[in-house]
Amino acid sequence: MSNAAERTNTAETTRTLVVERVFPHPPEKLWRALTESPLLAQWMMNNDFEPVVGRKFQFHADPMPNWNGVVDCEVLSIDPIQRLSYSWGVGGSDSGLQWVVLFTLTPAEGGTHVRIEQSGFRPDQQAAFQGANYGWQKFFGSLERVLNGGAA
Repeated sequence: MSNAAERTNTAETTRTLVVERVFPHPPEKLWRALTESPLLAQWMMNNDFEPVVGRKFQFHADPMPNWNGVVDCEVLSIDPIQRLSYSWGVGGSDSGLQWVVLFTLTPAEGGTHVRIEQSGFRPDQQAAFQGANYGWQKFFGSLERVLNGGAA
């Protein structure tokens, strides 16, 4: 089961999207899906990700109106099998469409609790916030299929 929540940081007037789900798999299996580029491509997007702090990488999706399909990222922090964070930007560094993604893995009864936070949404970025919510729900569904041995 998944749920999405919203947090507002009044000091910065930015919002954070939170999506959580318990997967019936051990944390090590989830970690591989988050950090091994070929597995990541199966449930999220094609990429050149490497789990190295400071590593710049990109996700690539099919272009669509008002988006070239490229997400520019940089690994911010890694705590193996527990936390992974990277920047997430679209439209270039001048676009203002820059956020931070944080995955947290916690052992749970029957599997692993996965929490994704995408933070830094400004009040004028409602469409981006809604798009991110839709995207992470879809990604988590694909992740579940990959973890269960199916194609994304």
